Amino acid sequence: MKKSELNEMNQDELENKLQDNLDALQNLRFQKSLQQLENPLGIKVLRRENAQIKTVLREFDLGLRTERSEK
Repeated sequence: MKKSELNEMNQDELENKLQDNLDALQNLRFQKSLQQLENPLGIKVLRRENAQIKTVLREFDLGLRTERSEK
């Protein structure tokens, strides 16, 4: 997911995306432990995306970012 896509999402969408990513990350870790993981870079990509989402959510908490009005 690109940074511009994260900027367009509201807080609820970001929280849902983060939860989905955490579930997907857990599944990838299970696959890795069972040695069934085809693409090990997927873990790295999901961890990075989670960090970006958490950063945007923290900006909402600090008031550095505001919700955009629905168009």
